[in-house]
Amino acid sequence: MESLLYSSATPFFSSLSTFVSNQSVPNPRPIFPLLHRAKSNFEPLWCTMSQSSETETNPKETKLWGGRFEESVTDIVEKFTESISFDKQLYKHDIRGSKAHASMLAKQELISVSDRDSILQGLDEIERRIEAGEFVWRTDREDVHMNIEAALTDMVGEPAKKLHTARSRNDQVLTDFRLWCRDSIDRIIASIRHLQVALVKLALNNEGLIIPGYTHLQRAQPILLQHLLLAYVEQLARDAGRLLDCRTRLNFCPLGACALAGTGLPIDRFMTSDSLGFTAPMSNSIDAVSDRDFVLEFLSANSIIAVHLSRLGEEWVLWASEEFGFITPSDSVSTGSSIMPQKKNPDPMELVRGKSARVIGDLVTLLTLCKGLPLAYNRDLQEDKEPTFDSVKTIVGMLEVSAEFALNITFNEARIQKALPAGYLDATTLADYLVKKASYLHIFVFVDFFFCKDSVSVAYLI
Repeated sequence: MESLLYSSATPFFSSLSTFVSNQSVPNPRPIFPLLHRAKSNFEPLWCTMSQSSETETNPKETKLWGGRFEESVTDIVEKFTESISFDKQLYKHDIRGSKAHASMLAKQELISVSDRDSILQGLDEIERRIEAGEFVWRTDREDVHMNIEAALTDMVGEPAKKLHTARSRNDQVLTDFRLWCRDSIDRIIASIRHLQVALVKLALNNEGLIIPGYTHLQRAQPILLQHLLLAYVEQLARDAGRLLDCRTRLNFCPLGACALAGTGLPIDRFMTSDSLGFTAPMSNSIDAVSDRDFVLEFLSANSIIAVHLSRLGEEWVLWASEEFGFITPSDSVSTGSSIMPQKKNPDPMELVRGKSARVIGDLVTLLTLCKGLPLAYNRDLQEDKEPTFDSVKTIVGMLEVSAEFALNITFNEARIQKALPAGYLDATTLADYLVKKASYLHIFVFVDFFFCKDSVSVAYLI
């Protein structure tokens, strides 16, 4: 079998070797070094890579948790388990939490004032380097916490090693995450307010404009445009209220919970809680490190916002169509077609409508992630960051582009006025008038006039 495989491969090897030898490059090297060996002695063509001098001179660091281990993790495991590729955006909150923790340790005389000062100065420098783009994020240091802590050790030495006193990555990451969610809620609420203002301005610029109101997408009753736009303002107000409620519930400090059972060291949890702007320390250490209900609530609120925005998007996409023609978006918020020159598409609002599915999907991802997890912490929970980051980024973008669109559309009054007579929009108003007159005969005649095909019966009743 071996000889058969070799004989069939020989022409390929010969032609490849001839091609390589004919290339006019200095010190030509074979593209696949093992091919020459295989030509004389057929062996499996394993794609081996020689170790670089950097790897030889710089072996992997011992992990923060690696004291009892005799071997380092393989590259595949390291790549699969790292989170630095996405959680590095928590760096500000990680540094802020570490500063509060170091100050508390010094106050409690668990570290010296000198060590505290070295730690604080080092963290300031690390933050400066990150924001200047000078900081090197390392995958072998797994996550944002270990990257910053290891860099701090490289910078200030022994004092940095004391920063982890009375702290686990479990309570550290939850502190960072709650701080990040709190800031993100504030950012989303600001974007909601901006959209509300844009909608109110749009209403004021079109004061008194009557449009058809719809139910079941059928013409129902005449309404003022302001009335409809302010309906979205009301929905957004409730959206902001849900986020504020969520912010209140998540604003408790996990620091001091450590891995799950707290610490026997004399720490001051109230000091760190106060310095980080939390309401109070969390009451139960197991709950502090294991639950993600605050994120579920946050993403649920985002999903409701997304649904509201998708309805606004759908309405404006319909109104911009030739069939309605109620609004004309400006060129600055429209796109065209690569093949149809006449097209002017309200793509931003179509994407608002579409991205609502993404935000809802982020919530479903997290709900599924948390289902059935035993107490306390499980590594599954590392997967809570990416859907949360995505949900926030997407919802902020949806709010911002909706406000931009609202400020760049024109209502076509002439087209709207032409549309008003169709569909008997005043039927309900007229019926109400006749009821007030208490003329049941006239009511019957009115109904028959609109809906009865027999004009003779109408004339007879009159």
